[in-house]
Amino acid sequence: MRAFGSLFNGRYVLSLVSIFRALRHPIHWTSMPDSTPAHLTPQPSAETLVIAHCDGGSRGNPGPAGFGAVLEDRSGRILARLSEFLGKRTNNYAEYSALLAVLAWTIENGYRRLRVVADSELMVRQMQGRYKVNSPDLRPLWEEARRRTSQLDFFEIQHTLRGGNKLADQLANEAMDRGMGRNPQPAQPRSMDRRPEPMQTPNAARSQTPEPASAVGFVKNGVVHFVEGSLPEGVFVRIIRQ
Repeated sequence: MRAFGSLFNGRYVLSLVSIFRALRHPIHWTSMPDSTPAHLTPQPSAETLVIAHCDGGSRGNPGPAGFGAVLEDRSGRILARLSEFLGKRTNNYAEYSALLAVLAWTIENGYRRLRVVADSELMVRQMQGRYKVNSPDLRPLWEEARRRTSQLDFFEIQHTLRGGNKLADQLANEAMDRGMGRNPQPAQPRSMDRRPEPMQTPNAARSQTPEPASAVGFVKNGVVHFVEGSLPEGVFVRIIRQ
C-alpha cells in the first residue's frame, strides 16, 4: 500500500479516498460550461428538450425568401443555427420550411423532445389542429411536418410576437440578403455580459435618420413607371396620389 500511494519519491501522492469519492460522484457533462472541448460535448439524451425559435420571410410574397432558426437547450446553450435562401417563395412557404429544417436537425442529431416557438400564427394554429390547411401549396409541407413530429417523443409549438423571435428573424433576413447578392450583417449571439447600447437623445436619433428617398412616376396596368428618379430593388414604398 505504501508503494502504491507514493510515486516519484513522494512528490505526487495519490489519495485513495479522493478516488473513491470520485467514483461515488461521477462527473455530469451537462453541468459543464460552454467552454467544454468539442470532444467532451454532451451527447443527445432522451430527456433533453430542444427549444427552437424559427422564422421565415419573403420580400414580395412571393419574392426572394429565406428562413432562420436558433436551437437551444434549457440552459440557453445554442445547439445550432440554421439559415437558408429558398428562391422565389411565399412567406408561409418560408415559415413551414423553417419548421421542417428544425424538425430534420432535431431528428438527425438524436434528440427526442422539441418545443418550437414561431411568430407565424397561421402555421402554429395549423400545426395545433386549430386551423384547416386549405392551401394546396402548404398542404404537403404540413403533412411532412406532421410526419416528422410523429417521430419524436414530445413535440410542442407555441406562438410568439415578432419581438420574441429577433435572432431567428435576423438569420432569415441574412439568408434573403445572401440570395439577393447583398452583404448581410452576421447575427449577434445573446450574451449575459454584453454591454448595453449607449442611449441616444431624441435629437441625436433624429439626426441619424436618413431622409426618405422619393421618385416621380405614373401607374399603368397596375405597374409603376418612373419618370424622375429610381429606387433600389427590394425596398418598400408608399404611393401618394397627386
